[in-house]
Amino acid sequence: MNLDETAIVLIGLLLAAWTLAAAWAFLAARRRERRTEAMQRHARRLGRMVDESPAIPLLVRADGRIEAPQRLANWLGLDNVPGYLSELDDGKRGLDAAQLAELSENVRRTQRTAAPFRMVATPRGSRRSLALRGHLADPQVSPGGAALVWVFDFSDSESELVKLREEAARARGDFTALVSLIEAAPLPMWFRAPDGALRLVNSAYVAAVAGDGAEDVVAAQTELVESVDGLTARQVAVQASEQKQPIERIVSVTIDGQRRAMRVSDLPLGDDGIAGYAVDIEDLEELGRSFRAFRDAQRSMLDQLSAGVAQFDAKRQLIFANRPFQRIFGLTPAAMLDPPQFARFLDIARDEGRVPEARDFPEWRREKAGWFSSSETREEAWPLPDGTHLRIVAQPVPDGGLLLIAEDRTEQLRLSAMRDTLLRTRTATFDSLFESVAVFAPDGRMQLWNRRFAADWGLDEEFLDTHPHVEDLLAKIAARVAEGEPARGVGDAVRAATLDRKQTSGRIGLADGRTLEFAGVPLPDGNGLLTVLDITDSQKAESALRERNAALMEADAVKTRFLANMSYELRTPLTSIGGFAELLQGGIGGELDESGREYVGAILSSVDRLGEQIESLLDLSQSEAGMLPLAKDRIELMPFAESLARERAKRIGEAGLTLDLRGDKSAGAIAGDRRRLARAIGHLLDNAIAATPKGGRILLDVSRQNTGEGEVARIVVSDNGRGMDEQTLARALDGLKVASDGHTVERRQGLGLPLARQLVEAHGGTLELLSEPGEGTAAIVELP
Repeated sequence: MNLDETAIVLIGLLLAAWTLAAAWAFLAARRRERRTEAMQRHARRLGRMVDESPAIPLLVRADGRIEAPQRLANWLGLDNVPGYLSELDDGKRGLDAAQLAELSENVRRTQRTAAPFRMVATPRGSRRSLALRGHLADPQVSPGGAALVWVFDFSDSESELVKLREEAARARGDFTALVSLIEAAPLPMWFRAPDGALRLVNSAYVAAVAGDGAEDVVAAQTELVESVDGLTARQVAVQASEQKQPIERIVSVTIDGQRRAMRVSDLPLGDDGIAGYAVDIEDLEELGRSFRAFRDAQRSMLDQLSAGVAQFDAKRQLIFANRPFQRIFGLTPAAMLDPPQFARFLDIARDEGRVPEARDFPEWRREKAGWFSSSETREEAWPLPDGTHLRIVAQPVPDGGLLLIAEDRTEQLRLSAMRDTLLRTRTATFDSLFESVAVFAPDGRMQLWNRRFAADWGLDEEFLDTHPHVEDLLAKIAARVAEGEPARGVGDAVRAATLDRKQTSGRIGLADGRTLEFAGVPLPDGNGLLTVLDITDSQKAESALRERNAALMEADAVKTRFLANMSYELRTPLTSIGGFAELLQGGIGGELDESGREYVGAILSSVDRLGEQIESLLDLSQSEAGMLPLAKDRIELMPFAESLARERAKRIGEAGLTLDLRGDKSAGAIAGDRRRLARAIGHLLDNAIAATPKGGRILLDVSRQNTGEGEVARIVVSDNGRGMDEQTLARALDGLKVASDGHTVERRQGLGLPLARQLVEAHGGTLELLSEPGEGTAAIVELP
């Protein structure tokens, strides 16, 4: 029982072991099957991936047999994949002989040396481009030194490469042209490295910095632009690169010894560097300066105009207004600090009462704003509420702005009204003149005339209303001119006044016996004035005056002969009387008693006095007749005055007077006739002696005075006698006195003062008498 149980247990254990072994075997087989299936799926996936890959494998064994998918045959244009490498060329399709030989040689070299190779092949009759990359195959793939060649179809890449090669060639050409263009550019251009160092400059840059060549300029890092505000051109370029924005500035550059304005630009080119160029804008700056100077001069000139001028830009903003415009429209300086728009300007002008009254001002303002879009100049007259009349001219300018001109014509209208009044006044004045007046234009036509002109020449008003030509006028008056009197003289006077601008005159006799005097006078306006005066009566008076003048000339000749004869007839007897008296006084006729000697002395004294009176009378007569001869001697004034005082010392003493002589050598000397000048000053002293009562004082002062016209010698004779009033003083100078009848005048018996005045004036001097009743008289003589 135990044995059986043991056997059963053993059998059970054996069966269990067998069952376990069978289960394990089944599981192991199942795992292997699944692994195999997985490997097959992986192999199919890899094979499919190889088939779908852009590269096709070609396995070349050591004996020349090949393995490859069908796609390779399709790429090569073959029906099937051949068995050997040498069969890839069938003479019509596949690789050509040269390409196959190269491939065979490369495969053999790889199989021997394991060196990879690359080549490019193009099948016959195809545009497909194949790239072959070969290397020694892994022993797991194919033992025995097989070569694995991967074939790539890069037809599309080749087209891209060709296109890229063409574009590269074109780019190289463009770059060459660009470099040539930059080199030939007339403005300096350069290229900098990212750190700002110069790497490339063109010929204009080299010429601007006066360098020997581009390489030398780059090597020396010669900068075209000087440092500005402590920053060099290199630092500015680095700033442009860091900011990744172009920097443009205007600086002054010295080129060929001249300072020129240039616009310098630095352009960052990413990480490649910074490009730069400089444009010479000196001519533009000079043009700008000239334009600004012209604009300033124009605006300064506009400020001097009497008319107001304003400029509005395309935005209708006031950009300029001269002072007359500001004054006309009441624009204050505060308003000009912020120039108004055109509409606002009209509002300001309306507030100041400088625009016409309008029922609908907004509509009126919109209408005026249309001036900006107008194609022609507008002109309007603005009557203002205060009586001012403005002439407004609105001229659109090409830039869309507006030029506004305002002219105050109030005064002009007032002057026009005054002119009309003056014309009417002139016409009335012409008609009231005693003379005949006519005005002729430069073309010879009569413009104006008065009624007297028509009456003097006997012309019809209808004829004058046609404004006849001077030739037609001469034809009319020729019939009224006396025989032998040419009327052409009147036309010559008109032509001389209008064309030659000369004043001429003449006379013409008329057939009715009248005599007309005419004159042509040029007028400032270019016209000529013909004046005609009837001088018939004055001619008669002139004839009478000529006859009277001839009689006066004859009387003057008689007076001259009388003076010459009187000088002889008076002096000869007087000389004889004086000579005989001197003989009697000398005892030639016998000894005289005391009474006889007194009589002879009285005769000699009377002879001297009469001789002096005759001399004075002759000098006065000759002076009034203009025949007084004067000698020119040098006269020292102070000795001259002393001699005059000594000659009258006895008379002064007998009259109980005192003489005060003042002066010194500073009085100087004058040139004159000593004898006649002594007579003139002597007469003044004699009159002072005669007019001064006993105990009186006479002053004789000689000095040199400086007037506004130069120095003069002054001789003053004054006394403290009874003096004279104004009427007596005037008559004393003229040598006249009132006659006894109280109505007529007669020559004074004394000729001293008139003779003294005549003698002083004959020397070019003046005599002035100053006198007051009871205060005395002063005679002031001034001689050059």
